[in-house]
Amino acid sequence: MTFSVNLSESSSLLFAKSHNIISFMEQPKQNKKSFSYTRTSERDKQIIQTSLIGIIANIALSAFKATVGLMSNSIAIVLDAVNNLSDAASSLITIVGTKLAAKSPDKKHPFGYGRVEYLSAMIISVLILYAGITSLVESVKKIFKPQTPEYSTVTIIIVASAIIVKIALGLYVKKMGKKTKSDALENSGQDALFDSIISASTLAAAFIFLWKGISIESWLGAIISLFIIKAGFEMFGETVSKILGESADFSLVRGIKSTIKEFNLVNGAYDLILNNYGPNSYTGSVHIEVPDTLCVDELDELTRSITEKVYEKHHVVLTAIGVYSVNTKTNESAEIRDKVYGACLTHKYVVQSHGFYLDKQRKTIRFDMVVSFEAPNRNQVYDEVHEHLRNLFPDFTFQIAMDIDFS
Repeated sequence: MTFSVNLSESSSLLFAKSHNIISFMEQPKQNKKSFSYTRTSERDKQIIQTSLIGIIANIALSAFKATVGLMSNSIAIVLDAVNNLSDAASSLITIVGTKLAAKSPDKKHPFGYGRVEYLSAMIISVLILYAGITSLVESVKKIFKPQTPEYSTVTIIIVASAIIVKIALGLYVKKMGKKTKSDALENSGQDALFDSIISASTLAAAFIFLWKGISIESWLGAIISLFIIKAGFEMFGETVSKILGESADFSLVRGIKSTIKEFNLVNGAYDLILNNYGPNSYTGSVHIEVPDTLCVDELDELTRSITEKVYEKHHVVLTAIGVYSVNTKTNESAEIRDKVYGACLTHKYVVQSHGFYLDKQRKTIRFDMVVSFEAPNRNQVYDEVHEHLRNLFPDFTFQIAMDIDFS
């Protein structure tokens, strides 16, 4: 049986503050628990600055392309201009989302407002979808009522210049999105790079018309629209997936467990559950295996130290630490544990077993078993393992907790 150790009042305060943290700066070493917390951090400034650059660049590109498109009677260039305008709107939404996400936790939202950034990314994907659908409708109309485009050298030069600008803008915005871990920025950057391909296709259509006299403007506009719609759906799906809750990044999970296992009294770290409340804002819980000889005061000191060190190294707040006691008074328990774990792993969908404890007086064996999501019927796997172990150890009663593979 396990029990949980909750954080102290001071740690709880740390937890409340941290939900509005994007970056923090550790204060001088003489006070290791002193931190400076600011959500209006360098990250937010970088996101807003990058978004402002995107707004200015996209409005300028949109104006140039719209003018060129109307002068040359090119539906593809006009649609490209509309797409640039939607990109400017996306950057504006990113700024608003970043500002709203910076609000401090309150009574109604004690976990902070960090997830607003995901909502802003979702709104951007909806705007992209809308732009794609309306562009598709207009392109189909032009297919049935075609108009002959009129290209010039100036038109070609402007479109070519726009491609170069869009590639540079896309690479910059996407790079900043990855650096700041902003989905909204990454979406905008990816969309900008995609726009450069669209513009290149428009340029190719212009060359084809000048060379062969064949106009593929309307058809190209329809194809561009389909790609925009596809990109919008993909961005929407990715954002919804994050709001629903995805499994944590493996490198973060591995790092946290390694940090916990650095403590001498910890035999293992399991059942790490991480909850995401916005970019770089995590809370979590974990189980640790410790010797059954520990006193409560020693356990209290250990869990507090683990909580502090995990936060300092990984910016993750452990709101609770559960405890598995490890048999230390008899060698027989280790032999039985190895046999039990070995028997469990003979079943295909058993990923891991942990938290073993043998109670000889009560003739009970308890442990946790992780069953893969790939199992057609996880309960059936559990029953099969339970029956297997009862046959191996008929004198014992088994208490098996079936864990979910969270991390």
